[in-house]
Amino acid sequence: MSDTPLHWTSATDLAASVADGTVSAVEVMEAHLDRIDLLEGDINVMAHRLPASEALALAAEADEARAAGAPLGPLHGLPIAIKDLVDVRGMPTSRGSRAFASGGPKAADAPHVAMLRAAGALIVGKTNAPEFGVGTVTWNDVHGTTRNPWDLTRHAGGSTGGGAAVAAGMLPLVDGSDSGGSLRYPASFMNIVGLRTSPGVVPAVAGGSSWEPHSVNGPMARSCRDAALMLSAMSGRHPAAPLSELGAATQRLDGAGSGPIRVAWSDDLGLPVSAEVRGAMREVRATLEAAGVTIVDVSPDFDGIDETWQTIEMFGWFSLLGDDPIERPELYREDVTRNVREASGYSAARLRAAFARRYEQFEEFVSLLADVDGFVCPGAPVVAPDAELPWVPEVDGVEFDRYFQWQRMACRLVPAAHPVLAMGAAFADGLPVGIQVVGKAGRDVELLALGDRLEQILVVRDRHPERL
Repeated sequence: MSDTPLHWTSATDLAASVADGTVSAVEVMEAHLDRIDLLEGDINVMAHRLPASEALALAAEADEARAAGAPLGPLHGLPIAIKDLVDVRGMPTSRGSRAFASGGPKAADAPHVAMLRAAGALIVGKTNAPEFGVGTVTWNDVHGTTRNPWDLTRHAGGSTGGGAAVAAGMLPLVDGSDSGGSLRYPASFMNIVGLRTSPGVVPAVAGGSSWEPHSVNGPMARSCRDAALMLSAMSGRHPAAPLSELGAATQRLDGAGSGPIRVAWSDDLGLPVSAEVRGAMREVRATLEAAGVTIVDVSPDFDGIDETWQTIEMFGWFSLLGDDPIERPELYREDVTRNVREASGYSAARLRAAFARRYEQFEEFVSLLADVDGFVCPGAPVVAPDAELPWVPEVDGVEFDRYFQWQRMACRLVPAAHPVLAMGAAFADGLPVGIQVVGKAGRDVELLALGDRLEQILVVRDRHPERL
């Protein structure tokens, strides 16, 4: 091991060191539990915590298994936490909602959680999320607001608030989900990595929506290499997850890759972007071009895509919750009730048009990516917003009247059903600015390999919040 503190050591190096006995799983657990104790009061990211004695017992069992020569999974001995929208055996799932806050421990793991556990991960808790994942900032009436370790007066992003634990060195890895930027905005706001996976790569069970490619699960980490490590452990086929039969990204990143890089580029996806982000994007482009990356300006056709995303997203809420938010609105966030009420009145013609336009965008992105390695655009239209805001109401003079309208930098890429990587790329006045990189459908590991090479050019991967 190097002189790097365990809490800033990469997940890849931690896993290798636990496997060869250089460091024990107990030492790794102690380092991260100490970090959680130190910072949780400020950041507020752990919606549920396993008692320290139980977490340390799990780590001791991991060390005993290694000493006994048992086969070790890729995440053996690493502490992780799971987003509080996903079931974990023995832990509650509040979904950030008063309607579910009093629920007891769950009897079984969600499919990808069971896979992470089988890969040796030690699950120490649940991470905060806005109610049912509504919005790209993390706050709710049950657990409060999750704050950004780069600036505690700002949001950590969402709905995968767990990214704050990774950015703060409280955990090396967390999982997340994404239907409109929930893995990508936190990554952009905190100089970490979030991968919106190709549908089917990570198994998901969501009742009647299990056939839908709209919402996906994925990893969050401090590097693309670590994200690939986690993805290798949480992907695969599951009999209750129909889309998982399409394939799995079980490959890990070993080589750095070589050869020329060629990417398509958009400064803004046709959307308002703040001056800070525009300036940072100019710097990113100049750095990439100076390193020999070929950049091709493109203007994808997003005509009708905002309505397509909105129709499918709103209908997803109705599919998930039925009429309950309408019948018991006092238990739900107003935005959730509005989403369900809106979708309950959708016509078959509107749904048909949305599904048709979604497939058109899939075909358009297949063509767009045919002769490039990826498509790059801003990770978010602004730097991390004020933590007191429920959502961002204005960007570059354009005002919004729905919570999801400022998310469109992420939402516009969802219907294409291609993997999208968000990663740190630059800084503006000390705050992280990220980029999104769209990769070829089903080739998630290739996209992470591209991200790994871009990280080596942009050299912000190992920059951590100074106050921590």
